[in-house]
Amino acid sequence: MTTEYALTPNDRMRQESSASAPEAQTLREAVERAMTRYFDHLDGETVTDLYPMVLAEVEAPLLRSVMAYTNGNQTQASSMLGLNRGTLRKKLKQYDLI
Repeated sequence: MTTEYALTPNDRMRQESSASAPEAQTLREAVERAMTRYFDHLDGETVTDLYPMVLAEVEAPLLRSVMAYTNGNQTQASSMLGLNRGTLRKKLKQYDLI
Protein backbone atom coordinates (compact mmCIF):
# COMPACT_ATOMS: atom_id res chain seq x y z
CA MET A 1 0.00 0.00 0.00
CA THR A 2 1.42 3.38 -0.97
CA THR A 3 0.50 6.66 0.53
CA GLU A 4 0.58 9.71 -1.71
CA TYR A 5 1.31 13.11 -0.27
CA ALA A 6 0.58 16.43 -1.86
CA LEU A 7 3.72 18.10 -3.14
CA THR A 8 4.56 21.50 -1.78
CA PRO A 9 5.73 24.21 -4.21
CA ASN A 10 9.28 23.72 -2.89
CA ASP A 11 9.02 19.96 -3.57
CA ARG A 12 7.95 20.70 -7.14
CA MET A 13 10.79 23.20 -7.54
CA ARG A 14 13.24 20.58 -6.26
CA GLN A 15 11.90 18.00 -8.75
CA GLU A 16 12.08 20.48 -11.62
CA SER A 17 15.57 21.60 -10.67
CA SER A 18 16.87 18.03 -10.50
CA ALA A 19 15.37 17.33 -13.92
CA SER A 20 16.79 20.48 -15.52
CA ALA A 21 20.14 22.25 -15.53
CA PRO A 22 22.64 21.10 -12.89
CA GLU A 23 22.96 24.63 -11.48
CA ALA A 24 19.22 24.82 -10.72
CA GLN A 25 18.42 24.70 -7.02
CA THR A 26 15.73 25.34 -4.46
CA LEU A 27 15.37 28.72 -2.80
CA ARG A 28 16.71 27.26 0.45
CA GLU A 29 19.77 25.88 -1.32
CA ALA A 30 20.35 29.21 -3.09
CA VAL A 31 20.27 31.07 0.23
CA GLU A 32 22.63 28.57 1.85
CA ARG A 33 25.09 28.83 -1.05
CA ALA A 34 24.88 32.63 -1.04
CA MET A 35 25.56 32.75 2.70
CA THR A 36 28.50 30.38 2.34
CA ARG A 37 29.97 32.61 -0.39
CA TYR A 38 29.33 35.69 1.76
CA PHE A 39 31.15 34.17 4.75
CA ASP A 40 33.99 32.94 2.54
CA HIS A 41 34.63 36.51 1.34
CA LEU A 42 34.52 38.25 4.73
CA ASP A 43 38.28 38.03 5.10
CA GLY A 44 38.11 38.48 8.86
CA GLU A 45 35.74 41.47 8.81
CA THR A 46 33.27 41.76 11.67
CA VAL A 47 29.64 41.37 10.65
CA THR A 48 26.69 43.04 12.37
CA ASP A 49 23.02 43.28 11.47
CA LEU A 50 23.21 40.22 9.22
CA TYR A 51 19.55 39.26 9.70
CA PRO A 52 18.04 42.55 8.46
CA MET A 53 20.50 42.61 5.56
CA VAL A 54 19.55 39.12 4.39
CA LEU A 55 15.86 39.77 4.96
CA ALA A 56 16.00 42.91 2.81
CA GLU A 57 17.90 41.05 0.08
CA VAL A 58 15.22 38.35 -0.06
CA GLU A 59 12.11 40.38 0.75
CA ALA A 60 12.45 43.03 -1.97
CA PRO A 61 12.65 40.60 -4.92
CA LEU A 62 9.94 38.45 -3.33
CA LEU A 63 7.58 41.41 -3.18
CA ARG A 64 8.54 42.54 -6.69
CA SER A 65 7.91 39.05 -8.10
CA VAL A 66 4.57 38.58 -6.35
CA MET A 67 3.39 42.04 -7.43
CA ALA A 68 4.34 41.24 -11.03
CA TYR A 69 2.59 37.85 -10.83
CA THR A 70 -0.59 39.49 -9.52
CA ASN A 71 -0.36 42.36 -12.03
CA GLY A 72 -0.09 44.84 -9.17
CA ASN A 73 -3.18 43.56 -7.35
CA GLN A 74 -2.29 44.25 -3.72
CA THR A 75 -5.27 42.33 -2.34
CA GLN A 76 -4.30 39.19 -4.24
CA ALA A 77 -0.61 39.69 -3.41
CA SER A 78 -1.31 40.13 0.31
CA SER A 79 -3.38 36.95 0.28
CA MET A 80 -0.61 35.00 -1.49
CA LEU A 81 1.99 36.29 0.96
CA GLY A 82 -0.15 35.79 4.05
CA LEU A 83 0.18 39.47 4.94
CA ASN A 84 -2.34 42.10 5.90
CA ARG A 85 -2.83 44.48 2.95
CA GLY A 86 -1.68 47.42 5.08
CA THR A 87 1.51 45.55 5.96
CA LEU A 88 2.08 44.78 2.30
CA ARG A 89 1.68 48.46 1.36
CA LYS A 90 4.13 49.44 4.10
CA LYS A 91 6.70 46.95 2.79
CA LEU A 92 6.16 48.02 -0.82
CA LYS A 93 6.84 51.62 0.21
CA GLN A 94 9.87 50.55 2.25
CA TYR A 95 11.45 49.06 -0.89
CA ASP A 96 10.23 51.86 -3.21
CA LEU A 97 7.98 49.45 -5.09
CA ILE A 98 5.01 51.85 -5.04
